[in-house]
Amino acid sequence: MIRTQIHLTKREHELIGRAATRTGRSKSEIIRAAVDQWLEQQSREGRSRVLAEVAGIWRERGDLPDFDVLRREADRITP
Repeated sequence: MIRTQIHLTKREHELIGRAATRTGRSKSEIIRAAVDQWLEQQSREGRSRVLAEVAGIWRERGDLPDFDVLRREADRITP
C-alpha cells in the first residue's frame, strides 16, 4: 500500500473514529472502504453516462442490415 496524508475536518475525524470503535476496524480501513465505495459509484455513473450518450446513435442509419432478420436466421441455424 501507498501511504498518503489527507486533511479532515474535526467532525469527519470524530465520526471516523466512532465508526472505527463501533466496528472494530481501523480508521484507515474505514477511509479505504469509503474511497473504494466512492470510486465504484463514479465508475457506475460513468458507464451509465456513456450508455446514455450512445443510446440510439444508429437509429437513423439506413445502410445497416435488419438485425431482427439476422437473429432469426442465426437462431434457425444454431441448434
